[in-house]
This record gives sequence, C-alpha cells and structure tokens, in this order.
Amino acid sequence: MDRSQLILIGLPIFLFCSDLFNLFTPPPPKPPSHRTNQPQPHIPHQQRPPVVVPGTLDFPSQKPSGLGAVGYGNTVEINFCISCSFKGTAVTMKKMLETAFPGLDVVLANYPPPAPKRLLAKVVPVAQMGVIGMIVAGDRIFPMIGIAHPPAWFNSLRANRFGSMASTWLLGNFLQSYLQSSGAFEVLCNGELVFSKLKEGRFPGEIELRDLISKTLTKPSVVTGSY
Repeated sequence: MDRSQLILIGLPIFLFCSDLFNLFTPPPPKPPSHRTNQPQPHIPHQQRPPVVVPGTLDFPSQKPSGLGAVGYGNTVEINFCISCSFKGTAVTMKKMLETAFPGLDVVLANYPPPAPKRLLAKVVPVAQMGVIGMIVAGDRIFPMIGIAHPPAWFNSLRANRFGSMASTWLLGNFLQSYLQSSGAFEVLCNGELVFSKLKEGRFPGEIELRDLISKTLTKPSVVTGSY
C-alpha cells in the first residue's frame, strides 16, 4: 500500500476518532483567578473626596399575581430534541416558568426519535467505513468475494477517490444527524400533555405557555366517591 492510500485511509479514521474524542471528553476546568491584594493608597484627610449618598427612587410596588403559590409540589416536563438545537428555547421557557411559578419543578429531557430511526443512525457509521474501505481497497476485496471484474459504479468512484470519500463522509454525517433528530418540543404538566410541537408544528409562546400551565395548575380536581 503506497503513501497516498495510507493518507486516504487514515484521514477518515482520524476524523472519526476525533469526533468520538470530542464527544466523550469533559470540558476543561476553568483556570483559577489569581488576584493580588494590593494595598490601597493612603489619601490624606484633607484630600478625601466627599461621599455622595445616592437618593433612593420610589417605584410603585407591583401587585402580586397570585400564581406563585400553585407552583409548589408540581412538576413540568419539557421534552425536546437535543440534536435540533432546541436547548436554548427550552432553557428560556424553564427560566420563565420558574419565575412565574416559584417552587415549580421544571425538568428538561431529551425526546428521542423512534426506534427504527435510532437503529438506522447506528448503522450509518458502519456503512460509511464500509464504502470508504471499498473505495480504497476494492480492487482486492472484489476478487476475495468471487467477483473477478468490479462493477462500473466502483470504477467511477475509484476514478476520484478523494472526492468520493469526502462525499461519503459528509453525506453519512448529514444522514446520521437527520435520523437522530425528532423535532419534538413537548410540554407536560404533572404528566398531562399541555403543548406538543409535533401536533401544532410550531413552538409555544412564553405568554401562551404560561397561561396553559396556569390553567392546568389551577384546574379543580374532580374526586369521585363510592356511595
């Protein structure tokens, strides 16, 4: 195997290993801040500037909304698609609900795609490496499996090795990202579905979600007894 073949084989393997390394490597710790306690220069009594006390401004007090007390003992679950970059919206909704309903437990979780898509997402990297290996060493693989003359599609891929390998890698990554995404943003309050992006086809507004949670929390519970 010559040097060019080694480079073509090693480049995808290096990119694949770097993706795995970046995925499982924890973030580096923050460097400690070194602050030197420098003595403040002594100012003579005659040269000290006068201390100005700012006056307090009186703002009109806000009336309590009366919705905070219903938050204690209740749970809101926001299940969203992490691979779809919905985390920023979920965090914003979490802060808004915790501010509007003090004591409310807001839980963020990933909404996984269906099982067939998850299974196909695991098959894609194997298919990527198989196609790349076929492009690099297909002239020796085909005779080993009993094919004396390689097919025409292999010759077209072999004519431009680097372009075919790069296209296979990019297409596989795009397909894997698509299969891992669910596009969901589901909001549940005490186990009851309040809003579903899969059904509505849109994200909820902050005021809309606050009103939906408020109606669910203040909904009177119906208790049926046996006579």
